Amino acid sequence: MSRIIDKLAWIEIVNGKILVARSVGKDAFYIPGGKREPGENDDEALMREIEEELTVSLLPESLEYFGTFEAQAHGKPEGVSVQMTCYWGEYVGEIKPASEIEEVRWLNHHDKPLVSFVDRIIFDDLHQKGLLS
Repeated sequence: MSRIIDKLAWIEIVNGKILVARSVGKDAFYIPGGKREPGENDDEALMREIEEELTVSLLPESLEYFGTFEAQAHGKPEGVSVQMTCYWGEYVGEIKPASEIEEVRWLNHHDKPLVSFVDRIIFDDLHQKGLLS
């Protein structure tokens, strides 16, 4: 039986590097974001998750759909995949790890082995479009 984990992600790129986070006790970095709570739309869920994880506020009027990507879920049994719906968006505040986040980093395309499977697909897409160095 296959199962899909539905997640949202915020794409933030500066000088050809993408912002990623690593949760406490995890071995992989991932593009920041998370799952919807009941009743939340994409914007509400993404803004809440980013504020919880990184202490910054996304500006709702700036959110723009980037793409949806799917791959085997990192650290989950075979047949469990993650579907990642990605958005661009401007923010206010200073990015710093909060909640369950142990570390934030800015990665290039060659750092792809450090991230989850679905994020590797996103890294390739961003690199192909000339956005990720």
